[in-house]
Amino acid sequence: MSRHLEVREVLRRITASARQLLGAEYAALGVPDDHGGFAQFVVDGVSDEQWKAIGPLPRQHGVLASMLHRLDPTRLVDVRLAPDFEGWPDAHPDMKDFLGMPIIDDEEVLGAVFLADKEGGFTERDEELLRILAAHAAIALGNARLYERSRELTLAGERARIAHDLHDAVSQKLFSLRLTAKAAATLVDRDPARARAELAEVARLAAEAADELRTVVVELRPAALDEDGLVATLASQVQLLDRAHAAEVRFRSQGVRALPSGQEAAVLRVAQEALHNALRHADARHVDVTLAATAGRGALLRVADDGHGFDPESVRRAGRHLGLVSMRDRAAAVGGTLVLESAPGKGTVVEMEVPGA
Repeated sequence: MSRHLEVREVLRRITASARQLLGAEYAALGVPDDHGGFAQFVVDGVSDEQWKAIGPLPRQHGVLASMLHRLDPTRLVDVRLAPDFEGWPDAHPDMKDFLGMPIIDDEEVLGAVFLADKEGGFTERDEELLRILAAHAAIALGNARLYERSRELTLAGERARIAHDLHDAVSQKLFSLRLTAKAAATLVDRDPARARAELAEVARLAAEAADELRTVVVELRPAALDEDGLVATLASQVQLLDRAHAAEVRFRSQGVRALPSGQEAAVLRVAQEALHNALRHADARHVDVTLAATAGRGALLRVADDGHGFDPESVRRAGRHLGLVSMRDRAAAVGGTLVLESAPGKGTVVEMEVPGA
């Protein structure tokens, strides 16, 4: 459970683990919202077709409601005989034996695990096992929530960085372009030769501003990881950057399989940050991006450029980061590692390895 950082995946793992551990036919986990329903509700042991036929997410009523307002477990020989039982939806499987356990963090009920139908019924030992599992689940769920919150803050920081880059790079070039155009206009009659030189400068500044805008658009473009996967998404972004910049940007992949969604997102973001540094800060003429499978079914990302490079220690002492802290944090958050090699005049190589499923 603790290997995964996306809340939805953690909920699925908890539910499947509880069902397998106790040998139940059905398992579910509900996370309440503040409006009498469930923010999330995960099931195991019910097919997709059955789940669709059952209909909308359940409300917090009956046995489920009582579970979400108690700090102790509920074990029933026949849930249908419970005083607060209110029946099933039409397509819902009929259930009898029931064991419910709240997931608690410092007396706050984060959710509840529900198990139903075990041959011979649920025992005291089952209850104790589920209590231990719920304690681990509370930690895993808390970590996943913190991770998702930190990811939201990181995304907000990236938006702020892009806005800053847009202001610094594009706005300044447009301001220079405007002044140069005005100068050319005043020189047309008095000094045509100088006017032509100023107009050539206008064209150069306009081209640079267009390049900056294209780069910003590429960075703002939503990553189609869910639809296309990491390899296709990264290949597409490299192709766009190759068109938008004078530098040659190339991509190569070697036998990479699908990775957990959190790892794919982290690899993509690190690649984007490394490409941003190479193209915007290092004045690279060539950038090679490689994504290769590792022996452990994970993946190794390598972004190498021939830019002017830098001294990582000097950058750290000067309080400048070039996104290095963000890249390392992203790698660590998904169980990966990040190595950076650079020196003045020697280019830069960024390597990130993730373990896979």
